[in-house]
Amino acid sequence: MQDSLFAEQQGFRPLAARMRPASLDEYVGQSHLVGEGKPLRRAVEQGQLHSMILWGPPGVGKTTFARLLANLSDLSFETVSAVLSGVKDIRLIVERAKERKRSEGRDTLLFVDEVHRFNKSQQDAFLPHIEDGTFIFVGATTENPSFELNSALLSRTRVYVLKNLEETDILELLERSLSAPEGLAGRFTVEKSVLELMATASGGDARRALNILEVATDLAEPDEDGAARITSDHLEQVLQTSLRRFDKGGDVFYDQISALHKSVRGSDPDGSLYWLCRMLDGGCDPLYVARRLARIASEDIGNADPRALQIAMDAWEAQERLGSPEGELALAQAVTYLALSPKSNAVYSAFNQCMADIRNDPDYEVPVHLRNAPTKLLKSMGHGDEYRYAHDEPEAFAAGESYLPESIHQRRYYEPVHRGLEIKLAEKRDRLDDWNRNSARKRYPQR
Repeated sequence: MQDSLFAEQQGFRPLAARMRPASLDEYVGQSHLVGEGKPLRRAVEQGQLHSMILWGPPGVGKTTFARLLANLSDLSFETVSAVLSGVKDIRLIVERAKERKRSEGRDTLLFVDEVHRFNKSQQDAFLPHIEDGTFIFVGATTENPSFELNSALLSRTRVYVLKNLEETDILELLERSLSAPEGLAGRFTVEKSVLELMATASGGDARRALNILEVATDLAEPDEDGAARITSDHLEQVLQTSLRRFDKGGDVFYDQISALHKSVRGSDPDGSLYWLCRMLDGGCDPLYVARRLARIASEDIGNADPRALQIAMDAWEAQERLGSPEGELALAQAVTYLALSPKSNAVYSAFNQCMADIRNDPDYEVPVHLRNAPTKLLKSMGHGDEYRYAHDEPEAFAAGESYLPESIHQRRYYEPVHRGLEIKLAEKRDRLDDWNRNSARKRYPQR
């Protein structure tokens, strides 16, 4: 703590702090939000800033963006962390914001980091002050707001999704930091290939990229011209690992995950295990692999072996709860099981076809017999009439009934394959189809 205070007294500011943007044009990434003509950019430029939730992974610039909004709108900036603060802290900020507005006529932007960590009552504490304009509320979260934030808070804010920065965005930021007067202008030289490795190693995290560059500057020594050259050797020392894992000309991350996916799909447990280990050894986030395995379980195995998805989810949970190396062993168990599971992409194909149809078709109405009828008025309009309660029918199956809109009642999406458990599902579907064909109570003709 004393070192930190001493550094502040000496005017030291980390490179990441010095490179904070002063305008939307200097803000790296998120062009879908702040690009020319985008709604959020127009709101800022027209002085119509509103309360919002910024949802995105760490390191994409949520805090930086909030500070920039405050500066551009000439607002006082207050910040509170849901990890360290409670309702008492919120009350103090509210008092300061009201006093500031009363005495100075200046509005406040309140930035709430990790807002999803506040409980319901703490989130509710913001509501009246958002409504009466005490402050512009900007919450930051890495979690899905739909699941983690109160509906009342969501209804008073707009949610903006911030995406992982592309390597080109990171590279632009690193190059700017080497030329900017507030950065490292004229003091260091770095070959573009080394900057590209820094960008790759940052994993889309701008703050991490700048920190890597700043630490590397401590290792570089001035040459005859007075400018210090940062090399790949310096970068290896900073990362404390071989650069081969970040080398886009060698072990390409996306090529490796493609090889893992295709090895599982091809039912090769050895190839699957090899590429899993290559990715883990290369510094890949194990949770990324866990998410991909869950995808593979549904896309390539599906109902041929429903246990595959559960095993993939169990491995994901083990990695989250236990970390390495125990969690990685669970991933290895899942990978080998998935590789040797019977394969079916029937659900994947059915889902894609159904989604394509829904995008291209009209919005068909729900058939009257399937509609809900909670009121007398809706009952009088025939909602729910002629609906057949399946449990009252033989074999709990209403033969001849239809659950699709009439215009498309003959469409079929899911066709089980004759592998694994889907053999049984295909047999059952054939049996149900036969009952439908022979039913005297067909909902629509030629079913």
